[in-house]
Amino acid sequence: MKGFTLVEMLAALFVFGLVSAAGALVMGSTLDGQAAVRTRMDQLGAFQRSRMLLKSDLDQLSTRRTRDAGGRQAAGAFVGRQPAEGAPFIMLTRHGWENPGAAQRPSVQRVDYRLSEGRLERITRTALDGTPAGAPQILLEGVDQLQVAYLYRGAWSPTWTALPTAELPQAVRITFRVEGLGRFEQVLVTPGSLR
Repeated sequence: MKGFTLVEMLAALFVFGLVSAAGALVMGSTLDGQAAVRTRMDQLGAFQRSRMLLKSDLDQLSTRRTRDAGGRQAAGAFVGRQPAEGAPFIMLTRHGWENPGAAQRPSVQRVDYRLSEGRLERITRTALDGTPAGAPQILLEGVDQLQVAYLYRGAWSPTWTALPTAELPQAVRITFRVEGLGRFEQVLVTPGSLR
């Protein structure tokens, strides 16, 4: 009779088991690596989108001041502070608010940026004067440090309020430290540099 002996069958099963286990381990490791890469790419994408949105808002600054619900005029069309938990650190009015549906609203928009529980948030209003802030748009999570400075006539300042001679700063420097990504600094030129 021809065939395999019991020892040969056990050896073949043992080798097959080793190869299968190694294959499963490689497949699991690949899937874990893919998930980590996807998470990192999502985080980088959110970071880039938040930087581009900040740049877009600062590129289109307006000098139009707004009023609160009580009719009091804002301190300026652009107000800048250092970030404090939950409080806006940049408050601005911007041109260029898209209106593809031809809604009854202006093309100028009021926008606030704040840092809340490690999240960079952008808050807009449906109208310029006397309207409450809308729901925050979460731009970036994991922000564990954020510093802002405002340039005017060659000097950086930690705050900005409109001056009699200048409504807007010439540039805004934002320094981020984002968990898992590191530290980044971006200097954004504003229309105030043209005045």
